[in-house]
Amino acid sequence: MLTREENDALTRTGPGTPGGDFLRRYWQPVALSEELPDGGAPLPIRLLGEDLVLFRSEGRIGLLALHCPHRGADLSYGRLEDGGLRCIYHGWLFDVGGRCLDQPGEPAGSTFFERIRHRAYPCVEKAGIILAYLGPGEAPILPAYEFLNAPDGFYTSSKVFQDCNYLQGNEGNVDPQHLSFLHRLSVPGDVNQTLNRRVTAPYIETEDTNFGVRIYAVRRVDDERTYVRVTNFVFPNFSAVAGDSEGYSVNWHVPIDDTHHWRYGIRFNRGTPLARGRWGQTEVDDTYHMMRNRANRYLQDRESMKTWAFSGLGKNFVLHDTCATEGEGPIFDRTQEHLGYTDQAIIAMRRRMLAAVRDVEEGRDPPHVIRDPAAAADFDIFVRNDVVLPSSLDWHNYWRDESTLRALASTREGKSSAIVGA
Repeated sequence: MLTREENDALTRTGPGTPGGDFLRRYWQPVALSEELPDGGAPLPIRLLGEDLVLFRSEGRIGLLALHCPHRGADLSYGRLEDGGLRCIYHGWLFDVGGRCLDQPGEPAGSTFFERIRHRAYPCVEKAGIILAYLGPGEAPILPAYEFLNAPDGFYTSSKVFQDCNYLQGNEGNVDPQHLSFLHRLSVPGDVNQTLNRRVTAPYIETEDTNFGVRIYAVRRVDDERTYVRVTNFVFPNFSAVAGDSEGYSVNWHVPIDDTHHWRYGIRFNRGTPLARGRWGQTEVDDTYHMMRNRANRYLQDRESMKTWAFSGLGKNFVLHDTCATEGEGPIFDRTQEHLGYTDQAIIAMRRRMLAAVRDVEEGRDPPHVIRDPAAAADFDIFVRNDVVLPSSLDWHNYWRDESTLRALASTREGKSSAIVGA
């Protein structure tokens, strides 16, 4: 369990908090590209406890403090003009860097506008997601994540509202044992479901890396085969999960405030185009809120629990996770928990996060903040997950060897049949 001070350090993310200062050292998703089309209205958003406005003007993206520095008007009602955002109250015009370009009410020759600098944050757009840096000083280099640099057609990006603290969602990503229960479905021919159901207590091992923590969950199939799942916690608040030789998925949990967050989901493939749509997320309305939610008890079907769905929540894993993590409350009190063997990945993630919070408090960059362009791709989160390996193969490193992966792919169909029939 954590102390109350440690729990607060990891869950309180507003301006000036230790956890907030830590998260602000990294680039964070702020919106989907589809939310901000060319010529679209400015978008009011709340991120890490700050009220902001996101806008796109003449192809450039700006992220400013929501309230005009003149008299506090809401800039999300502003006009897109001259490459910037003009307040509709008195006409002050701001560019994407927060510089005031025009003050129509001031007398001719006034230089007052030169002394106004509105709070602004740099933005980049990658793989259908707009990211921003909210921290102090010069922004670090955005790591060269493969999923953010996939070509059009080979990725999907989505998000869904979560009515709880961001840490609860991210802890679910690095918890391999819950797959044997929360996500258990009776689906004929699904190898992973069969193995997760058969081996409910996997061997778990964690490894500290330069990007965060790598988690191995190993389930014995028989004397000759081992089922391996590799998950990665990546500083400061996302995980790479559930992939194969084609690619993997990312769950990125971004605080709105201390008791709500957005779960961004990115799926990418290296060789096969992905169908358009919100991968893994059905039943989401136009505001990215789930229609099955706490208010209607997620429409749990208790009859299906008797036959094919352990949780009674259907096939959507995002819905399963949401029910579990929102059920912990707005901010779970980790002084009251009782951690066991299968929670060691969560313990490892918290340990590294708390050390990173201390780094920031003591004036150091936390891990995986990249300043040197040569280090932008110097990390290895690109593992291939959910595979059945020969027991003689080192499951720590199999995914580094392309020839091994090709051999596994060529035999996967036959071995899957044997497993399902076992």
